[in-house]
Formats: sequence, structure tokens, C-alpha cells
Amino acid sequence: MKKGEVYEGYISDFDFPNKGSLFIEDRKVTVKETLPGQKVRFSISKKKTGMAEGRLLEVLEKSELEDIEPLCPYFGICGGCAYQNLSYKNQLRFKEDMVKKLIDKALPGHSYEWEGIIPSPVQNAYRNKMEFTFGDEYKDGPLALGLHKKGSFHDIVSVCEKTGCVIINSDWRKIVQFTLDFFRNRNVPYYHRMKHEGILRNLVVRQSAATGEFLINLVTSTRWNTYGFDEKALLNEYVNDMVFLEKNGELTEGGSIAGILYTENDTLGDVVKSDRTTCLYGKDYITEEVIGLKFKISPFSFFQTNTKGCEVLYEKAREYIYESGSLNESDRAKLDLFDFESESNGSSGKVVFDLYSGTGTIAQMMAPASKKVIGIEIVEEAVEAARENAKLNGLTNCEFIAGDVLKAIDLVSDKPDLIIVDPPRDGINPKALDKILNFGVKQIVYISCKPTSLARDLKIMDEKGYKLVKASCVDQFPFTRNIETVCLLSKLHETKHHINVKVDMDELDLTSAEAKATYKEIEEWVQEHYGFHVTNLNIAQVKQKHGIIERENYNKPKSENSRQPGCPEEKVKAIEDALQHFRMI
Repeated sequence: MKKGEVYEGYISDFDFPNKGSLFIEDRKVTVKETLPGQKVRFSISKKKTGMAEGRLLEVLEKSELEDIEPLCPYFGICGGCAYQNLSYKNQLRFKEDMVKKLIDKALPGHSYEWEGIIPSPVQNAYRNKMEFTFGDEYKDGPLALGLHKKGSFHDIVSVCEKTGCVIINSDWRKIVQFTLDFFRNRNVPYYHRMKHEGILRNLVVRQSAATGEFLINLVTSTRWNTYGFDEKALLNEYVNDMVFLEKNGELTEGGSIAGILYTENDTLGDVVKSDRTTCLYGKDYITEEVIGLKFKISPFSFFQTNTKGCEVLYEKAREYIYESGSLNESDRAKLDLFDFESESNGSSGKVVFDLYSGTGTIAQMMAPASKKVIGIEIVEEAVEAARENAKLNGLTNCEFIAGDVLKAIDLVSDKPDLIIVDPPRDGINPKALDKILNFGVKQIVYISCKPTSLARDLKIMDEKGYKLVKASCVDQFPFTRNIETVCLLSKLHETKHHINVKVDMDELDLTSAEAKATYKEIEEWVQEHYGFHVTNLNIAQVKQKHGIIERENYNKPKSENSRQPGCPEEKVKAIEDALQHFRMI
């Protein structure tokens, strides 16, 4: 096998998010953008010891998963959707298999309840936010506005020029197409991300599922004068013509324009960022309603992109919170997603941490059943929005802190009874995870938007004594590779049930108990599960503490006055866990 050689074969395995694989000459070859069962032609792009990477050249035979014709005319060109040619049933099956495989690989041999995957209530036109990019479809081509072409950082596909993108409705497509035509007709150049030249950068569109209102945000550089444009006059014309779409009845699916914003962004990186944002028309927010709560959504606030789907997600999170045993029956009654009693706090006196809290949706969901809810979020605008939303919903027992969880969690004096985490795609910083686990709460509910990050964190949590009890997927992103996962984790040795067993004293044989595991086996168990080394002396001290008789002369001090170091508390706990594992205590 050499770099550049072309091979054919059937994809036999698949790893999240897009890595199909097969074996050629006893070497595993990974070919991205493939599906299990496809026969593909590919060229070797990279060769490593025992494995290789291939570049897909052609799909020769379809997978059995590919059972429908793509709904979108841009499928295969646009980099947005990956599964337009899979029926929704097959999409769900495929996503579920991928997530389950990742978790099982992270926790080999572990027993937990797998609840499968919950479908999105809507599959088409489900997006409530999209970031469209200005550019061109090919070098020196006409202005384009849409999504990145598959596999390209530069080329843009104008996904609203035909019948268009199916994950948004026709009102969206009219807004995007109008914007493209407006600036294309006036020869306004796009911002070139490599040359750092040009003006037009992004069009960010949000729509409330509750009210149908649109919030439209045009993002550009500040270089209008460089190219001879009157910025103020052009923006006024754009606003007036955009508003005319609504007033002229062009928005036929119930959409209305709540506000039009203008964001200046001279950042060199290809990111939607605000140096300054101005409201050109209407208001600078829309109002959304989820699980009986109202939320003001500002242009840069994080909010789940599938409104109906996120209600399903939070319903599942609520179910796991119930099953965690963290709430009494009175508080469970208050935690009715659609009937909040905001005047009274939870009677159980529970303190809940909502980490990576965004605009505070989960925190506010928990507020009626809690003494206090503390949310921590790094995006300051989201924190401000969360505070406003808590006031909007009449909730007085929510506290929101702006900062990185790693540092901000040290500023909190309250001790949590329950922790809910909903981290960004990269998961939880390992140092932050240590701090979270050190609170020692009995249960943690983990909501994840990236299965690979979740699998990594579950492995760490398992090693630190938090066992996965149950897990399920919630599909919020039909046609794409993305998936949400909800997990309930419980601290080791914490159980809600116990069995009373009568044992006569003459049945206990501490000498035989001691023989169940050698010092070496205990040492290795602790190393594997806790990641640190314990000495024979440490083990002997803990065994002595629990009345397991030591052999004569073993680990005895050589003189009456000699002093032995005490066993550190964390090592005591680890050795006790090992002794329980080997049924010695």
C-alpha cells in the first residue's frame, strides 16, 4: 500500500461523526463521508503504522441505509446536512447505534439502562437560528449568500436560490434571497477571509416558534468608505426594502419582522462577533416560549436551535432529575414543565447547580422545585439574558454568574444537592470536572451535544466513582450528524435500596476474607480506577482499620518508637473501594 494508490471496497464499520472504515491488506483504512455498506473507490492519502486514511473518490454502490431521494436540491454540495438520502427511521437508527457504540467503548463491560433515541417532533423547517455567510461559489464568481460548500472553507452555496434548504421555511428563504439580491445588485463586495478585504460577512437570522417573529442581523466590516459606499444610506435602503417584504405580504408562513440589527465586525477570524451592534429597526430581541417559560432572545444569546425538539430534551432531563431521587413528592409536583408556581420555592431546600447554563433554561425549569438554583455561564450576554428571563418569569431564587466554570465555581459558597451540566461541544475541562465531582453530590444529569466529548467525560467520571445509570438520545438535528444525549450518573455506593441479611458471627472468617485479594491485586485495582499508587503500608493500615487481622511481622515497625506515616484520606477511600470490590469488607 502506497500513498496515492486507488482501492475499492465495502465500508464495514463506522465511527462518529463521519468516519467509515474497511480493511485493505490487513490494514484499517478510514474513509470520511461514507456510510456502512457502501462500496467505495478511494485513494490513500495518509499511511500510518497498522492503519491508513483514504480520500473518497466515488460511491460505487449505495448503503441499505440510503433508502430515499434527497429532499434538498443542494444535498451533496452543501456541507450542512449529511443524511438527506436516509429516511428518518434510518437516521434515528444510525445515530443511536453510533452513540451507544461510543459509550460502550468508553465504559467496557458496564451495565446501564439504554433508553434508545427520541425523535424530533418536527423534521423539516425546524431551525430557529441560522448563520449564513457571504462569499462566492467559485473564485471570482458572483456574490453568494448561504452555507459553506462541503469540504471547503472558502466556497459558499447560495442555498435559497431554488426551492431551497429544507431545514428552514419559505419565509427564511425569501429573507436570505432578498438580502443576496439587494447587495449583489449594488456590487457590494464580500469580506475575503484570507485577504482581509471587503465588506459583507454574515446574515444571522432567528425566528421565534412561539410568535413567528424574525430577528435579522446583518454583519459586515467597517470598510464601506474604502469602496465608495454611503454606509448609512445603503443600510436605510436595505431596512426599508426588507420591511416592505412583510408589509407587502411576501412572508406567507406567518413570519413578521421584529427587528433588524447591524453588527460591525473587524475581527480577522472567520467568526460572527460584535465590535458594535446597532438596532436599525424595531427591537433587538425576540420572545420565545419553552416548557411554560418565556425567554427574550438577543442576537448573540445561546438558545437551542430546534425549539420543539428542546422541549423534548428538557422533558427527558426532567425525567432523569425525578429518577435521581433528589426531589421529594411535593417538589416533583412543582416541577411541572407547563404549570410553574413561581411564587413558591421548593420545599425540599435543595440547591441545584446548572453549569454551562446559557440563557438559563434549565435553571429556571428547576427553580420552582428548589431552594436555590445557581447557573454559571462564560458568555456574559447570555448571563444578562438569563437574569432578565428569570425576572420575566417571576423567579426569585435563581442566581446567574458570568465566568468560566473552572474558575467561577470557586466563588460559590453554596453546596449543591444536584448538579446538571450542559457543556459546549468540547465537553468539560478536566480540571473543571474534578471540581464538579469533588462536591460529592449523589447524582449528576449530563446533557451533551457531542457524543465523543461525552464518552471521554463519562470515562473520567466513572474512574472518579460516578457510574452511568441510564442514558438516551434526543434528536434535535434531523438530516445532520448532530445528536443530543442525556445521562444520569450516580455516585458509587449511593443506592436507594438495601437488603437486610442476617449473618451469624461464626460465619465470618476474617482470615479467609483477607485472602480474597493480594496486596498486588489491591494496588493494581486502585491504580486502574483512581489513577494513583498506594503502598503495602497504606493497604495494611486500611485493612487494620476494618479489623482484617494482619499477619504477624507484616508491616510492623522495627522499633517501639518508630513513627509510620498516616494513610491520606483519598487513598483510604480508594483502598476501601477496592476492599469492597473484592468483598473483603
